[in-house]
Amino acid sequence: MSDEEHHFESKADAGASKTYPQQAGTIRKNGYIVIKGRPCKVVEVSTSKTGKHGHAKCHFVAIDIFTSKKLEDIVPSSHNCDVPHVNRTDYQLIDISEDGFVSLLTDSGDTKDDLRLPTDESLLKQIKDGFAEGKDLVVSVMSAMGEEQICALKDIGPK
Repeated sequence: MSDEEHHFESKADAGASKTYPQQAGTIRKNGYIVIKGRPCKVVEVSTSKTGKHGHAKCHFVAIDIFTSKKLEDIVPSSHNCDVPHVNRTDYQLIDISEDGFVSLLTDSGDTKDDLRLPTDESLLKQIKDGFAEGKDLVVSVMSAMGEEQICALKDIGPK
C-alpha cells in the first residue's frame, strides 16, 4: 500500500451522461433521438418488416432541435439508440448586449450571460421589439448535449 495522495483532474460536470439508451422500436413521433451526433426531435417514424431472418427496421426522420436541419436514420428496431436529455428552462430577459448576447435572470437570482440571441428571424424580431417596448419578457431555453439555445418567448406584461 502506498501513502501517496492521488490527485485527479477535475472536470466541470458530475459525470452525468448527455444521452441515455432507448430501444429503437419504442421511440415515437415527437420524441427525441441522436442522429449523427446531433440532438433531434422525431417528426416521422416508419417500421419495415424484413425477410425471414432479418430484423425489423425503424426509419426515423427528425429535425435538429438547434439548427432545424432535417436528418434521417435507419436502425434495427431491437437495437438501442441514443436519446438526448432535453431540458427546457424559463429565464427572465434583463438585457441585450451590442454583440448579440443576452443577459438572463435565473430562478436563484443569478444572471446568465453566455447565451446568444436566436438565429430564427421571427423569434429574434419578437425579442428585440418586445425588449425595445420595455415589456417583461420570459425566454424558454432548450438545452441538450452541452448546447443551449433560446427557443420560445413569453410576454408577462409591461415592466
